[in-house]
Amino acid sequence: MKANIYLYILVMALVTYTIRVLPLTLIRRQIKNKFIRSFLYYVPYVTLAVMTFPAIIYATQVPLAGGLALVAGILLAWKGASLFQVSISCCMVVFVLEMILV
Repeated sequence: MKANIYLYILVMALVTYTIRVLPLTLIRRQIKNKFIRSFLYYVPYVTLAVMTFPAIIYATQVPLAGGLALVAGILLAWKGASLFQVSISCCMVVFVLEMILV
């Protein structure tokens, strides 16, 4: 069993190293393609969204409360509310809905 753990760690290290080194070795000049540049620009935002949105919904006792808080937060942010106002409002939405639904 221990040999498997070391094999898994070795494979993980190789994959991580390869992902980081290949772009440095294969791409030596500036990327001029507009599509690839815009794709690479938005990758961090998409990654953050993919990790955050499920956590918003499943961090509450009632997933509906998390979903409605997400909708409320998006609407408030769209209207120009500050980050503090959005976060407090989302917390209040979750609090009230969980008091009602649980």
